[in-house]
Amino acid sequence: MIALTGGGTGGHLSIIRALKNALNQKGIKPVFIGSSRGQDRSWFENDDGFSQKYFLNSQGVVNKSGYKKFSALIEILKSSSTCRDIFKDNNIKNLISVGGYSAAPASFATIGSRVNLYIHEQNAAMGKLNKLLKPFAKEFFSSYNKNSKVKDYPVDTSFFKYKREINELKTIIFLGGSQGSKAINDLALSLAKELNGRDIQIIHQTGKNSFTKIKEFYKTNSIDADVFDFSSNLVDKISKADFAISRAGASTLWELCALGIPSLFIPYPYAAGDHQYFNAKSLADKNLALLKRESEICQKDILDEIMKLNLGTISKKLKDEISPNGAKKIIESII
Repeated sequence: MIALTGGGTGGHLSIIRALKNALNQKGIKPVFIGSSRGQDRSWFENDDGFSQKYFLNSQGVVNKSGYKKFSALIEILKSSSTCRDIFKDNNIKNLISVGGYSAAPASFATIGSRVNLYIHEQNAAMGKLNKLLKPFAKEFFSSYNKNSKVKDYPVDTSFFKYKREINELKTIIFLGGSQGSKAINDLALSLAKELNGRDIQIIHQTGKNSFTKIKEFYKTNSIDADVFDFSSNLVDKISKADFAISRAGASTLWELCALGIPSLFIPYPYAAGDHQYFNAKSLADKNLALLKRESEICQKDILDEIMKLNLGTISKKLKDEISPNGAKKIIESII
């Protein structure tokens, strides 16, 4: 039996879902071990693709200090003991960890056990947990590591069904994530009237807190934009776009590659290890994306910079950066 662990954020959980789907296609229902905090429960509590689901009382250690850090470490140790019982009860032989604080208890529980640990690192800058556990892993998968046995990121296969070659900017999507991004929201509103004047359609993911205000802005200015805070079918929204202005979480970045959509990435400035910047830099260094820090955004010039891009060339090359079935390849290399 195989167990999957990790989560806390949508980026980690989307990898779990892709791996789960790949296992289900082989007639295997894995065990999921996550956290009662974060988004783990809302993503998978009602997912019947798992044979069992466990939501433990684990929490992050990063950015904590003093008693709070000590308390979090004690909780991880307690949960690790619980995970050893889970391994035994479900006859777990292999554990795939995708990182995030949700992954810590089960991943540590493999040390000294007969359970093989496999790690998928989603970011160009390796997370602290994965860096610590890498020496104990039987295999380490990374889209940024030339020595990785499988380089293709485990993007859900639905994204590849929509891939196309883009040659003209007719629709732009602003992606701030489910939590929203003030920098991207502000940029969208500053460009909205000019985009509308050029007959460029707008799709805008605002985040929950800003949705009502931004929806009203478009209505007041008679701009027919597709505005939403969250979508359970995000691929349908993104696939309609010819260009994206987005944060640079790994899953979003590789989903945009799979779709062949050129992008301007504005990394979240407080991401651990500045990993969003390095994710986007891996494409920007190949001239396959624009990359701007929040402090580098010049609303006056940014649209002209986008309009000068050769979208067709970038779109074609982006699709060569990733092949389908990354999750399937990882699973097959394990079983």
